[in-house]
Amino acid sequence: MSDIQNKIQEEIESARAACDATGSNSQECAAAWDAVEELQAEASHQRDKGPVKSSFEQYCDTNPEADECRVYDT
Repeated sequence: MSDIQNKIQEEIESARAACDATGSNSQECAAAWDAVEELQAEASHQRDKGPVKSSFEQYCDTNPEADECRVYDT
């Protein structure tokens, strides 16, 4: 996840530079901030998705009575 956060930071810096160079009402500035928003949306989507379960965990979710999936308290 930190990789996407780094990319977001890079895009923010790039957007600021584009806006400084072309003006805050330019199409380049708007496009640069759109790229930032898209990356932030993707990061949010990845957080919402949660951790991916292994095949074994998925099997145990659908077959909790299977011997392999039993959990014993010690």
